[in-house]
This record gives sequence, structure tokens and C-alpha cells, in this order.
Amino acid sequence: MNSVYLILVYIILCLGVSSQPITDSQYLFSIAVSRVQNLHLLAQRLFSNFESTLQTDDQHQLNKIFLQDFCNSDYIISPIDKHETQRSSVLKLLSISYRLVESWEFSSRSLTGGSALRNQISPRLSELKTGIQMLITANQDGAEMFPDSTALQLAPYGNFYQSLGDDELLRRNYELLACFKKDMHKVETYLTVAKCRFSPEMNCTL
Repeated sequence: MNSVYLILVYIILCLGVSSQPITDSQYLFSIAVSRVQNLHLLAQRLFSNFESTLQTDDQHQLNKIFLQDFCNSDYIISPIDKHETQRSSVLKLLSISYRLVESWEFSSRSLTGGSALRNQISPRLSELKTGIQMLITANQDGAEMFPDSTALQLAPYGNFYQSLGDDELLRRNYELLACFKKDMHKVETYLTVAKCRFSPEMNCTL
């Protein structure tokens, strides 16, 4: 009898069952957070692979330029710091995340790096976008409506696809990878905070 009881306790702990029942939103959030964490890791690997091909001086110079520049997705209004992030509503965080993910659906195909990694990104972005859309629908109310996706299409770097010199192309490749990594980090943060609102037992401090 004792062994059966211990097995049941172990199963409950492994499943993470608590006094709070797991809702559909919590389940969807868990999947979405897992997917964006994977995308963020892919973005970091692509960026690191690209940086490893550069000379040290080129790395420093490109990093300086990037810090002075901005990503095209910066046009999407988002919280300016962790305090504003924590004060933002779940629907606002979801809507911003949706816009960020959608802005990369097309341009992610032009990311430099190993094709094995790059080919994983586009379908995973689509899956994440669908998941976020489901969460928005589940959390929508009359006060905040889901944004019109036709107004969200952003193509980072309008001249990226033009014929560029070697130096300019190097800079654009660096910026594209750095911005993708930056935006996936943003989405991961926003979805993690939003998920935390549905898990009272979690510490939501960033």
C-alpha cells in the first residue's frame, strides 16, 4: 500500500499538479513559452556562428554600429523596461508578441548561417504565431481587440535585398541576426510574464 501511495505522489509531482487546476490557457502558454525559448536558442546559435566567422575588430565595429542603430521591429510599440512589462496587461503582451513574430515570418528566410538551423525557423515561427493567436482569442474582451494583421507586415531593412557591397552586406547580415535574437528575447520575456499571471504560485519578478 505504501509503495502504491509513493508512486502516486511521484506521478503527481512529475506532472506538476498543484492545488490550482491547470487551465487551457496555462497549457497553451506552456507550449508557447517552450516554442519561443527554442527559437531564441536558435537565434543565439545563428548569431554566434556568424560572429565566429568575423575578425575581432569587425565584431567590435559592428557591435558599435548596431548599438547606435535600431531594428525595424522597434516601430512596434513595446514596454521600455521590465517595470512597464510587468504592468502591461496579458492581452497587450500577447499582441506585441504576435506582431514581433509576424514581422519575422518572411525576413527570417534570409538569415545567414547554417541551413540546417535556418530551415527550422520559418515553420516554428508559424507555429508560435498560431499559438499566440489562440491565446489572444482566449483572453480577448470587448476592451481590447485583436489587431488587424494586415497593418503588421514589416520587412526589416528595406534595402536588404538590394545589391550591396561586401562591407554593407556584412553589416546587414549582422544587424538582421542581432535583431532576430533581440526580438525573440523580447517575445520570450513577454510570454513568460503573461504565463505567470495564470500561475499564482510562480514568482513573476523579472
